[in-house]
Amino acid sequence: MNSDMIIFTTDDEKVELNVKLENETVWLSRQQMALLFDRDVKTIGKHVNNVFKEGELDKKVVVANFATTTRHGAIEGKTQQREVEHHNLDVIISVGYRVKSQKGTQFRISATQRLKDDSPQDPYTRWKEWHDEHKEFLDNDTSWADVRDKNDFGRKAFWEE
Repeated sequence: MNSDMIIFTTDDEKVELNVKLENETVWLSRQQMALLFDRDVKTIGKHVNNVFKEGELDKKVVVANFATTTRHGAIEGKTQQREVEHHNLDVIISVGYRVKSQKGTQFRISATQRLKDDSPQDPYTRWKEWHDEHKEFLDNDTSWADVRDKNDFGRKAFWEE
């Protein structure tokens, strides 16, 4: 599973977000969407809930929990980890349309371009990158043809780790 962080800054430089990039999409929490769209968290939550209630997106597919480090509320200088719900680009775009946010449009364009830049298009290139990263664990006789024939052109074996 590829995981990375990118920094998104709006054109006016008023908003800067650390954006999680994982599984060929970007992920934001509700708090991050509130900053991006210049709305309160409650409003973002209402729109996110409507996306699922109206059946626009499947929550099981577009929501993930990621461990986040925060300051401990009771003990000064101490941090703690907690799971925070994050939403993928599909949800972010949907909420952005609902709140009619120009900054959201900037984010969608930037994130989509970043994903295109980072993602090789053909399955062989993906397989080759995955193979190179994991070659110490693989049988040296594993070939692209073996993988392609057994695994829907390699997509399942190499992107569902």
